[in-house]
Amino acid sequence: MTTPSDTQSLILSRAATRPGNLALPLPEGLVGAAAKMVVGKLIARGWLEEVEANLRRSEPMWRETGDGHGTTLIATEAGLEAIGIERVVASAVASARKAKPKPEPAQTPDDAAKPAAIRAGTKQAQIIAMLQRPEGATVAEMVEATGWLAHTVRGSISGALKKKLGLPISGEKVEGRGTVYRIQT
Repeated sequence: MTTPSDTQSLILSRAATRPGNLALPLPEGLVGAAAKMVVGKLIARGWLEEVEANLRRSEPMWRETGDGHGTTLIATEAGLEAIGIERVVASAVASARKAKPKPEPAQTPDDAAKPAAIRAGTKQAQIIAMLQRPEGATVAEMVEATGWLAHTVRGSISGALKKKLGLPISGEKVEGRGTVYRIQT
């Protein structure tokens, strides 16, 4: 498997932390022909994808298509895997773009400085993997797997996974198990 260059890794890492895996804006100083070359290689390897920009959500445009529309760049599951994000986590994050978007509050410069990071092998990645199983997971099961307290698991679900990553998580009461949480697909 081809490993990404430092610049490619930086673009993909930043995309992994943004809502909808948006790869834009590109790193400062990467403009013109150099930007086109790097992005072209990322697209050719299947690590970035050019999709129609949602101007209502103020998504940045990569290029204009000439018909009053534009395209933006998003990191693909393969791109996230290329920088070491596990397949389970990459597919969960990629599915967030396909979910119905909620209106986002205006971001302050402080919000942009604190992106939500997803790293392979973390407890957060463990929880995401458990939530993607067909049988889902209860708070007690996640507590046992991570060693966290129950309130930490619940806070992670509502804060980090639902709000910051935008994952569509649902909970339903199952007789004999209690409340079971799942990532909706």
